[in-house]
Amino acid sequence: MENQLVKSAEERTFQYQDSLPSLPVPSLEESLKKYLESVKPFANEEEYKKTEEIVQKFQNGIGEKLHQKLLERAKGKRNWLEEWWLNVAYLEVRIPSQLNVNFAGAAPHCEHYWPPKEGTELERGSISLWHNLNYWQLLRKEKVPVHKVGTTPLDMNQFRMLFNTCKVPGITRDSLINYFKTEREGHSPSHIVVLCRGRVFVLDAIHEGCLITPPEILRQLTYIHKKCHSEPDGPGIAALTSEERTRWAKAREYLISLDPENLTILEKIQSSLLVYSIEDDSPYITPEDYSQVTEMILIGDPTVRWGDKSYNLISFSNGLFGCSCDHAPYDAMVMVNISHYVDEKILENEGRWKGSEKVRDLPLPEELIFTVDEKILNDISHAKAQYFKQASDLQIVVRHFTSFGKELTKKKRLHPDTFIQLALQLAYYRLLGRPGCCYETAMTRYFYHGRTETVRSCTVEAVRWCQSMQDPSTSLLERQRKMLEAFAKHNKMMQECSTGKGFDRHLLGLLLIAKEEGLPVPELFTDPLFSKSGGGGNFVLSTSLIGYLRIHGLVVPMVHNGWGFFYNIRDDSL
Repeated sequence: MENQLVKSAEERTFQYQDSLPSLPVPSLEESLKKYLESVKPFANEEEYKKTEEIVQKFQNGIGEKLHQKLLERAKGKRNWLEEWWLNVAYLEVRIPSQLNVNFAGAAPHCEHYWPPKEGTELERGSISLWHNLNYWQLLRKEKVPVHKVGTTPLDMNQFRMLFNTCKVPGITRDSLINYFKTEREGHSPSHIVVLCRGRVFVLDAIHEGCLITPPEILRQLTYIHKKCHSEPDGPGIAALTSEERTRWAKAREYLISLDPENLTILEKIQSSLLVYSIEDDSPYITPEDYSQVTEMILIGDPTVRWGDKSYNLISFSNGLFGCSCDHAPYDAMVMVNISHYVDEKILENEGRWKGSEKVRDLPLPEELIFTVDEKILNDISHAKAQYFKQASDLQIVVRHFTSFGKELTKKKRLHPDTFIQLALQLAYYRLLGRPGCCYETAMTRYFYHGRTETVRSCTVEAVRWCQSMQDPSTSLLERQRKMLEAFAKHNKMMQECSTGKGFDRHLLGLLLIAKEEGLPVPELFTDPLFSKSGGGGNFVLSTSLIGYLRIHGLVVPMVHNGWGFFYNIRDDSL
């Protein structure tokens, strides 16, 4: 990162935003051809024939009309999908988002200078927070290096959403508020909200024009920690953010009607740089097994997480850390980036603060006290109960596979990500004796405000290979040939999806145009094979590569009977 910073001294983080290409609309014929190919593994001959007829009818009829309307829409927008995607994938979703939508992960500091150790939470927390604040300053100064593939810059807009951002619940649709500004643009709120034992505190990260240092942060955190551990717990208003969205929206409206000061407090939390969560638990962790700590980060105490916040930095009493982030404003690669930056800084400084121990005369953190009544307290109890009931249905396993990593797959000239995806298909096939419809994330950041596209990993080629692996009469050579065909197919799909030639978002666009025009839902989308193959968010396997670093994270499965599979790939391990 340091070297990149020097190299990019003249390049600003957001300088290429205006010159990025618009998100293209793929060809209708191509999209439908790819869609038909993707449903094949899940259909018998008769079902496939029926779907083929439905697709043909769609292409020659209403599909073409909807496609033309989509092209019209795309003419007036640099990203025809952006607003739709935000609404449909996130803001209109009514199920509780903290558990079902947020992504979470444990920091890998335990693998070097910060193994679990009681009594280190506050000191380590002050160092971790300080590095996070430095990253916030780098963003404000636009000194975070522009991500590139070769020399092609990628969209960096999501980095604006990392800090000072919050989702606000609505009765039918939530909204997203972003208070972040670069230094060129003006003032950005610099306060941090700290949640501890159901209570809410606020402290400023800037004092007399410069960042507070780790010893100063430590003083502030110690004050909060002592206060909370010697006095009664607070009401835990934050638990309401884990509630079903409309229910939370109504509770929020009621909370504001109780006392206008409650709105001031809510706005203070919304605009904060980030939320720092102090947990009392001491989860188990080893470099080989992150299961328990990851589980506690994802489904820990809801009174110390603001589920709608773009960044909750979570600390445990044995000095372990993690984060829980609302998925609406940005995708996980942003969090991977800052987490890697912080982890490298901790490594570089041997887990210590090497600067001045001097503590300036700072104002003490201020407690934000909500006015509550019996109804709100009942709402909080209800929120906690539904949260823990849903959480109890999850099983989380995070293990370190150390037999090999990307060095070996590359030596064999096999793409490491495709390697994992095909291994996953084989595992599913062996376990259940049938193909598993699978979503893998592709990024579309070559384009203005591009986010993601769906790669459907369960291809005809992958299934043929799985069948050959399960058939003892198939020769090794034949298995290898089929495997290489499956690799080639997956690599081609990933390439196409990243360059705007995927089909899932295109089909979504056509469906949304139909809805906007008040037209009936086309048969293509009500055909049983549409959802059986994963369409409409029905993928049994939802998967994503978290990157090639130490950073790891996850999100819950897409469907109730599904698996979420999230992995990082290192040189010699996974």
